[in-house]
Amino acid sequence: MWELYDALIAGIPEDCRVDELVCGNHYTYVRSGEGSGVAAGRPYDQRLPMFHKNLLGASLREVAGCVKSWNLMEAALGNAALNAYYNNPQVARANGVEFSDVRRVEDRRYDPFIMSQNAVKGKRVVVVGHFPYLENLLEPVCDFSIIEWEPIEGDYPMPACEYLLPEADYAFLTCTSLVDKTLPRMLELTKNAVRVTMVGPGTPLAPALFAYGIDELSGIVIKDNAQAFRIAAGAEQLKIFTAGQKVAFKADNKAEG
Repeated sequence: MWELYDALIAGIPEDCRVDELVCGNHYTYVRSGEGSGVAAGRPYDQRLPMFHKNLLGASLREVAGCVKSWNLMEAALGNAALNAYYNNPQVARANGVEFSDVRRVEDRRYDPFIMSQNAVKGKRVVVVGHFPYLENLLEPVCDFSIIEWEPIEGDYPMPACEYLLPEADYAFLTCTSLVDKTLPRMLELTKNAVRVTMVGPGTPLAPALFAYGIDELSGIVIKDNAQAFRIAAGAEQLKIFTAGQKVAFKADNKAEG
């Protein structure tokens, strides 16, 4: 199970340090040098944390190791630390992620659900996570299901993953599955899907993930670290995407049918 996590952690250089850190109500934020990353900051159930020390100035790789913690708020911190490296604009571009140098870009151009509307027509689509506007974007064109930890009317509960994901032609997996440790099992269940996409601002733009069955990474490159810090701290009540740009990072040349 831990192979995927260990690969992500090992890819961070040893000399990277944590320069800023915020554990907010909606987002957890970590900055290292010019790169910053976020993860979901929901009030997860608590377990004994791994660290009892000041993490400012600590090794970014060490803090990224928190993603393996069963204290899920701490795991979100580890996820944000991963993204402080992999979603750093310089690192992301060197790895092949395409994005604009313009401060603001229209997110609709890079929204994974809008971009997939033609490909998924008539197909079985399963989305883990109730993202905004899903029903309007996908329900009219495909056989469509949503799975959620806290399902609302029409959603399936999380145990439905075992039944619905193996039948999916296209699967969209919430990035919080990295934090709650459900991602490895979801990737086993979707191994026969035409395309598997990880979605959300906590998605690490890490090429290593392509080796584990993910075909597309839909995340964010933060361009304004100061604004992202303020959003995570609750000083600005905005969506985190206002501090950067949605991006779509795809594995090379996977045929779709």
